[in-house]
Amino acid sequence: MINVEIREENASDYEAVRTVLLNAFESSDEADLVDRIRSSKFYIPELSLVAVHKKKIVGHILFSEIEIRSTKNTSKTLALAPVSVIQQLQGNGIGAKLIMNGLEKATDLGFDSVILLGHSDYYPRFGFEPASTWEIKPPFDVPPENFMGIELVPKGLDKKKGIVQYPSVWQL
Repeated sequence: MINVEIREENASDYEAVRTVLLNAFESSDEADLVDRIRSSKFYIPELSLVAVHKKKIVGHILFSEIEIRSTKNTSKTLALAPVSVIQQLQGNGIGAKLIMNGLEKATDLGFDSVILLGHSDYYPRFGFEPASTWEIKPPFDVPPENFMGIELVPKGLDKKKGIVQYPSVWQL
């Protein structure tokens, strides 16, 4: 694992973060999503974190607010998306450090759960389980093992049964 500092993103980091996202993903979709979330009411500045290596931003993670709706109630939770590390440094534990720091910070801020769509062989190492464990469903068709959740506090998802609702800023 290489040495990186994890800190909150600030406005002067936006261009460097976009560069990281464009390097890490095959399209601009994730970079555009981050831009849209930043300009919305669902953005939580304290949960937009960067990884800095040798004074250069090499990774980024974003958690934002979403809802889980059922016929009986609506509950707030967090979405983790995206997490990115420049290609040259992937596989060095930077993404893991961003995730662990982000989950800890989300807990400290009083959030009780996180939902994500991701690789079923990567995220369980951080405690993520299929969201179906809590009767939580995605709003679109994806393999159940890729739609996951984690409780940041005991029983953080127990009463949040239903369908995840992503804000309109998530739409392309």
